[in-house]
Amino acid sequence: MEVTPTTKPVRKGEGLPKKQIKQFLLEYGLINSAESDLKVYQFSNGYSNLTYLLQIEGKELVLRRPPFSAPKRGHDMGREYKVLQHLNPVFDKTPKVYVYTENKTILGAPFYIMSKIDGEIITTKTARQKAITPHAFKTIANTWLDTFVAFHQIDYKAAGLADLGRPEGYVERQVTNWGKQYLVAATDNVTVAKKVMEWMQENQPKNYNHSLIHNDFKYNNVVFKDDSWTEISALLDWEMCTLGDPLMDLGTSLGYWITADDPDIMKQGLPSPTVMEGNPSRTDIVQQYALKSGRSIDNLVFYYVYGLFKIAVIAQQIYYRYKHGYTSDPKFAQLNKASELCCTNAWQAIQKNQIDDLY
Repeated sequence: MEVTPTTKPVRKGEGLPKKQIKQFLLEYGLINSAESDLKVYQFSNGYSNLTYLLQIEGKELVLRRPPFSAPKRGHDMGREYKVLQHLNPVFDKTPKVYVYTENKTILGAPFYIMSKIDGEIITTKTARQKAITPHAFKTIANTWLDTFVAFHQIDYKAAGLADLGRPEGYVERQVTNWGKQYLVAATDNVTVAKKVMEWMQENQPKNYNHSLIHNDFKYNNVVFKDDSWTEISALLDWEMCTLGDPLMDLGTSLGYWITADDPDIMKQGLPSPTVMEGNPSRTDIVQQYALKSGRSIDNLVFYYVYGLFKIAVIAQQIYYRYKHGYTSDPKFAQLNKASELCCTNAWQAIQKNQIDDLY
């Protein structure tokens, strides 16, 4: 077996102790011998939890662990494992998980092992390499949105996840907590960020539906079964899944949904295959979501602004770790600029009271 297109050699300082990993896999019946050859690669996509491909005895497994020197908040492996364990029997787009451990003597952090999902993951790079057509992107967007709606319709109580979060008061807590997290991670004085925080406090909705929310639902976090683009095999990156307002989930996705009509600074700061011809506008996404889900969407600008601000905070937190030497990945070097861009875009949406044509 060879390194796959979405994986790379493990980054310096982020390696795994092969001997201990093999002993762990043997202990839980995932391999037959601790003497088997183990190859380890690192998935190159993503900016948060570290994900590794383990190739051993003709099988492929995936290991997930938190970033080095990262706070537990947002990187709770046990919580992520619980979500997958409960959802897999009731939602067929959930990867199967095998084992979770809090034994920090192996990696210095909790981790879990899950199945590897084969299929197509759409990034800006792969979309260009495959020359995905406008017609195909219409199919892709429709399949993506159908899956999003289906996910929000899961009966989380029947799935045994009623204790995953507190949906009452969710919006208020999120607005407050993300604001606090931004201030803790701030490395620059970004005035517009504080203006956005104040506006969200004053304009948040008080009444809303409750559902499971993924909190990172975008093209590169779904695995399409094949390049017919009509079926999604699995959703990835469950670290922020909780209970709350599904429109907050939609708002986060809209924050990542950069379009061809957006200015170049947005396309460069938040690169996304959604800019390619055939993808709907953010307004179209909202209209189709409302039609497919049966939910009315009031206060649309708030949800989009929230999504942009949350992305800004996440980018700033990662940049903070990069600046202080906790990670050496060069793709993190400009995330403070991406964070500021998200806040600027949010303020533009507020001023124009719309989610497209921001400039």
